[in-house]
Amino acid sequence: MTVHPSLQTYADAWTHSIEAISELVQPLVEGEWNRATPCPGWSVRDIVSHVIGMECEMLGDPRPIHSLPRDLYHVRSEFARYMEMQVDVRRHHTGPEMTSELEYILIRRARQLRNENRGPEHLIRAPLGAEQTLEVAYRMRAFDVWVHEQDLRATLGRPGNLDSPGALVTRDTLLAGLPKVVAKDAGAPPNSAVVVDVHGPVEFLRTVRVDAEGRGSVDGAPSLGPAVTLALDWETYVRLACGRVRPAAVADRIKIEGDVELAQAILDNFAVTP
Repeated sequence: MTVHPSLQTYADAWTHSIEAISELVQPLVEGEWNRATPCPGWSVRDIVSHVIGMECEMLGDPRPIHSLPRDLYHVRSEFARYMEMQVDVRRHHTGPEMTSELEYILIRRARQLRNENRGPEHLIRAPLGAEQTLEVAYRMRAFDVWVHEQDLRATLGRPGNLDSPGALVTRDTLLAGLPKVVAKDAGAPPNSAVVVDVHGPVEFLRTVRVDAEGRGSVDGAPSLGPAVTLALDWETYVRLACGRVRPAAVADRIKIEGDVELAQAILDNFAVTP
């Protein structure tokens, strides 16, 4: 590949995850495409449609002209409507149609990556007509396909790749949202600290510090007297932070020390994905 060095990590992670998705769905029979996934309102087919649609946008393909049904209960925002368009337009596609389109997209995107000579700061189209840098786009595609790979694995009973390159991109992406969760959404008091201790295939300990003005920041140094310490496994962390499960459903997998009320407020606001 000829991508810029700062994009290579994301390109490698994306390739690893999207090839895993392709491998997962290749042998599925028709009924398995309709299985409900942890992604609210989406089946296996819908997740693969979403992945295909987002890769089409990275290629600069025109968006489908399509009217969404009005009774999609999980579509509650403009962003969700935007995402749903690429999904709903494929809802009647057969398994073979899905796998062949996915394979074709993989070939086209691999060619695009091989020929990529734009820099990380180059601006490209983002959802809802906004713009984003190529680096943000690459990072978000690596994050998105890994999370959806895990959705598919959970649905199909095929666990794996919890420590793959995409998992590390996901860790960093989710941690970037943690200061807002603790300081703003959960309302942790000024001059306090919250420690998150994650174990399993991906391990890390991070401290979110709230300054005197109520602004949050995150670092890897331990805190001597945190207001709250949350200890949980990596898979549970991902499921909570990506809105795939409510805290009450995984309470037995989370150890809380310190201010229980603040801990609950943090967990109630833990989802950082739209």
